[in-house]
Amino acid sequence: MSKINFKPLADRVLVEPEAAEEKTASGIIIPDTAKEKPQRGKVVAVGAGTSDHKMNVKVGDSILYGKYSGTELTISDTDYLIMKESDIFGIVS
Repeated sequence: MSKINFKPLADRVLVEPEAAEEKTASGIIIPDTAKEKPQRGKVVAVGAGTSDHKMNVKVGDSILYGKYSGTELTISDTDYLIMKESDIFGIVS
């Protein structure tokens, strides 16, 4: 994980999604057209929150989020998602 020059505003979080599964547990290779969109990632940057909302996630947390959560963006040739903290289901320990 490299240091990026991006600071989310308010209650937004920048997430680096985990790579999609390449093969099943039994060893069958999954083609690109059938891969599930990842729903797990690592928090890379966190906004300061708002007066009504204190941020619960921090940089480095591994999180689960909704399949269609966030907006995709590319920074320095790396793909990220930016989403509101409320789109995050939970922190994986």
